[in-house]
Amino acid sequence: MVPVIGGLVSFVIALLIGGLAIFISARAIVDVDDYRHAVITALLGAIAWALTSWVPLIGPLIALVVWVGVINWRYPGGWGTAGAIGLIAWLAALGIIFVANSLLSLGIGAFGIPGV
Repeated sequence: MVPVIGGLVSFVIALLIGGLAIFISARAIVDVDDYRHAVITALLGAIAWALTSWVPLIGPLIALVVWVGVINWRYPGGWGTAGAIGLIAWLAALGIIFVANSLLSLGIGAFGIPGV
């Protein structure tokens, strides 16, 4: 029972961090100020990534396009804006994870942000 609870807590923390990174990015790029929307976007992006990244050879590229597509669907602007939101979210997630893991030694990632 304890490993399940630990896994659930890790998942929730990682999802909230991924949502925070998207929130920061969307706030900076398109001036959307809705953390709940960002967390749902992180969850949908992670599901989209999981469903497409397994394709041999080109899976990660397809998954990246689909992940940016989720951002494009959830936020105003076009593909360029969505790509900018994704890039800034990725950088924000790296910074958040670095600080969180340095200060708290949690060893967690950011759910919903590829490669973090």
